[in-house]
Amino acid sequence: MTNKLYYNSTYITEWESRITQKLERDGRKLVVLEETAFYPAGGGQPCDTGTLNRIPVLDVFSEGDTVFHEVERLPEEENAVCKLDWGRRWDHMQHHSGQHLLSAVILRLLGAKTLSFHLGQEECTIDVELPELTRAQMEAVEQEVNAEIYRNRAISSYFVTEEQLQNITLVKQPKVTENIRIVEIEGIEHNACGGTHVSRTGELGLIKLLKTDKQKGNTRISFKCGVRALQDYNESLRILEVVAGKFNTGRQDILGRFEKWEQEQTRLRTRVDELQQRLDEYEMKELHAAAEGPVLVHVFADKPAKELQPFAVKLTSGRDILVLLATEADNKLLLFHNGSLDVACGAFFKQHLSSFGGKGGGNNQSAQAGFASAEDMRRFIDFARKELNHAAAPDAPHTS
Repeated sequence: MTNKLYYNSTYITEWESRITQKLERDGRKLVVLEETAFYPAGGGQPCDTGTLNRIPVLDVFSEGDTVFHEVERLPEEENAVCKLDWGRRWDHMQHHSGQHLLSAVILRLLGAKTLSFHLGQEECTIDVELPELTRAQMEAVEQEVNAEIYRNRAISSYFVTEEQLQNITLVKQPKVTENIRIVEIEGIEHNACGGTHVSRTGELGLIKLLKTDKQKGNTRISFKCGVRALQDYNESLRILEVVAGKFNTGRQDILGRFEKWEQEQTRLRTRVDELQQRLDEYEMKELHAAAEGPVLVHVFADKPAKELQPFAVKLTSGRDILVLLATEADNKLLLFHNGSLDVACGAFFKQHLSSFGGKGGGNNQSAQAGFASAEDMRRFIDFARKELNHAAAPDAPHTS
């Protein structure tokens, strides 16, 4: 049995303890201490980390009344000097207490229970029994939960018996029947919980609700507390200042400037599309004039691969020709006809691509391929030009 110091005080960061057990299990090096302030993972809260005789503590978990510490290597000593990663612990305390307070306010204002809690390194969420949360509701909850922080209510924890539990109104009944630990936020709620918490709501600093998502008929709320919320605000402010600098304006005018920028981009995109259409028409006339035989082959220097197919559709509109278009921008090519030819494009690629280091496929009318190098693509084009000119010639036998 391990004496759990985190139940006596969540603010213990350094202590000494006798090592009662050292073992290896499934490749993991484990240490059991007579007493520990390292909190094991549970109840949605991750474990603590830190050092044990300057050896990194990688994981902490409990089995029954025993707390195991996974360490990088087993210590030689029989006594341990332990040091907690306080930044990690403080973050967990702020977010676990913040979750209790947030859930209590949501229950009071909206009548919705909290179904689950997740405390991750990047994201902290609760799932609540609501099909949706409106912007007005979200703002009301945020205002009220921060008002409770400013009231600096006491947060205490203690163990009760089953008999004593009968006189306490809980958010939900505990799963255990002994060693029942209650976390009480003065004047707000009593909650059965084994996690680590701050001593007053004022230590939460602030709670910021970030976004909501639908989750199996309920609503998932993402939020940040305290230090993490301040860091998020500072990062958002930094990004905002960068954007304001790009637009050469103050923060308060960014939305107006961005709207004008969008309008200008739309106008420019329309103009670019018009010019691209003219360029396509010019290029098509040149390619048709230079075409020899039933196969039109052309390699573009920098045309995006996504533009090859629409260009091929225009090239073959009303024309019984086979087009083989390629781009050196990313070594990709397209084989295409309008359906009037008896040439199976996909089958042709399947039969010959691998011999040239190409990969791709398609159907009878259209097929695409990519190559590791421009040289491989060029070799395939030279081969395909000869083969396809024969296949697409009038009265030529069907090719696949």
